[in-house]
Amino acid sequence: MTAAANSRLRHWVATGRREGGREGVSFVVRLMDNLLGLLRIRVKRGINLVVRDFRSSDPYCVFKMGEQRLKTHIIYGELNPEWDEDLTLSIEDPDLPIELLVFDHDTFTRDDEMGDADFDIQPFLEALKMHLDPHTVPNGTILKRVEPSRSNCLSEESCVTWKDDQVVQNMLLRLRNVESGEIELELHWIDIPGDHHI
Repeated sequence: MTAAANSRLRHWVATGRREGGREGVSFVVRLMDNLLGLLRIRVKRGINLVVRDFRSSDPYCVFKMGEQRLKTHIIYGELNPEWDEDLTLSIEDPDLPIELLVFDHDTFTRDDEMGDADFDIQPFLEALKMHLDPHTVPNGTILKRVEPSRSNCLSEESCVTWKDDQVVQNMLLRLRNVESGEIELELHWIDIPGDHHI
């Protein structure tokens, strides 16, 4: 989905307006045909991020998947920022990795890079495909475990769990191309109306 299409879908969903008359409705129908669902990424916090200013940094995160690009707010003067911010990606192709970039905001110069990571949502989607009955699965049940390896950016084991009647994955990502830093995330799935479910 293009960034413009994603923006139009978000506007339509947020306002309930079908701008463009019949064209607007057909656009949304075409868009929804390819859309599997929405991935909500809760960006929890950064740990031991690098100094890019005099004694600290002003970090923010950027998430990229295909043509989609989402950004957290900037936290000024903090190497252990707590964002607790939700960002939502539209998922059409679940095989695309999600790229995370961390930057230090600068007012008069180009923003400094503070590391990057990527992650795969396949283990999370596999757990979603189990279609669990909330009445039979105890809260906190671990559905899948993903071990850290050279092929991923995990700092520690990432568990996909059943939490409050939904599938959730917590992960701690080790930043690459930088001296230190980790980002803690939590993944949630949002179903959309229609026939195209995971």
